Amino acid sequence: MERGNETTAADMEFLLLGFSELNHLQTFLFFIFLGVHITTLAGNLLILIAVAAESSRPPMLFFLCQLSAIELCYTLVIVPKTLVNLADPGSRTISFTACATQMHLFVALGGAECFLLAAMSYDRYVAICRPLHYTAVMSQGLCFRLTVACCLGGFAVSLGLTVAVFRLPFCHSHHIDHFFCDVPAVLHLTCTQSYTFELPLLTACVLLLLLPFLLILASYTCIVAAILSIHPSSGRGKAFSTCASHVAVTLLHYGCATFMYIRPKSRYSPSRDKMVALVYTNITPLLYPLIYSLRNKEVKGALRKMLLQRTSQATWNNLKYKICVCNKLY
Repeated sequence: MERGNETTAADMEFLLLGFSELNHLQTFLFFIFLGVHITTLAGNLLILIAVAAESSRPPMLFFLCQLSAIELCYTLVIVPKTLVNLADPGSRTISFTACATQMHLFVALGGAECFLLAAMSYDRYVAICRPLHYTAVMSQGLCFRLTVACCLGGFAVSLGLTVAVFRLPFCHSHHIDHFFCDVPAVLHLTCTQSYTFELPLLTACVLLLLLPFLLILASYTCIVAAILSIHPSSGRGKAFSTCASHVAVTLLHYGCATFMYIRPKSRYSPSRDKMVALVYTNITPLLYPLIYSLRNKEVKGALRKMLLQRTSQATWNNLKYKICVCNKLY
């Protein structure tokens, strides 16, 4: 419905253009997306199951479990709709409510991940700078409270941002040049000319990106200072290796997020945004399990233990079956 030049939310629908300019590659893109999606789900589920099977979980494993859960939800918010749109181009429409919900969940999960990465950096700070107090400080209760605070913080900021964005008047075409309802793509449809409408996005970037990043930076400043005070070089290498996977994930997450959201509307580029969005909605969730399973000793131990238990159980079941068959024959 339209009143003058502005469109209200009543019966409003958006059209996700996605990769419509690549019509000849729709089938190819569908199978690529599907393969990456299944692999991402399998990798994160494997870490979740392996960590959940551990009777005693160190704080870092607990945080990794939460990170994998966030990544699972993160991809499920975006990829299934993208796959449906690729399989059936006629289903590219998305309602006002569905678009707002998708944006809210996407930003909330991304924000929760930012806060969780800050909590994980604090865990590394306590482990390296205060090793004698690590068990007392990083208790299960504190880890649980930090995780809850991360999720609540992300969802609260996301709710405020989503409400602010969808209260703006939409007077341009309702064609979103993206494969999901990302904030810059939706803001591009608004008919507000001033920069004041970008203030909610700027506020969200400060709370979800800048604040956690400063906490991570402060933690690693103390960590580097503590590591440099270690005299044997072998000890320094071991200390640095405990932080390598967290640093890699942090750089991936913040690199993509900073490129996407910390910039003015005038620099909006649909084709470039879609390429970067492909990375942080499909590639980075796929890489996280690989990074942690290859670089983190605790994760490798949990995965090895789970696989050995499954193999032993399968071998024992096969042996029992053969014994039963032999008893029946003789």
